Amino acid sequence: MNQVRSITVEDFANDCPVPLEFAARIAWAEPDSLAGLLDGIPEGTRARRAVWLYGRSHTHELGVQVAAACEGASLRRAAAIVGNQLYDLSRRPYTPPSQGMHGSAGRRQVSLGGSRAVAYA
Repeated sequence: MNQVRSITVEDFANDCPVPLEFAARIAWAEPDSLAGLLDGIPEGTRARRAVWLYGRSHTHELGVQVAAACEGASLRRAAAIVGNQLYDLSRRPYTPPSQGMHGSAGRRQVSLGGSRAVAYA
């Protein structure tokens, strides 16, 4: 049987290549101030942070933004093919994520009430 274990701040801190406080600052940073936060960080460390952020669904987009401040060679050293793809992705124009978008175009209405054609005796 599998047991579910809660993720704690300590788990995050042990796995993250950046201090938790810094990860929070870049997560809440405005896009125009993100570059200023990343400027003083060595290139290799910045690339590892980008790859780490990109690898998690809740920080995926932030990882792409951090990767935009990295050299392609640094991202490739940090994550090989994934780093190369991350570099390419970070150089594309930004498009908002489409996950979770609800549109009714092309969808059929679903009824849980059953068919009205059924005759009751």
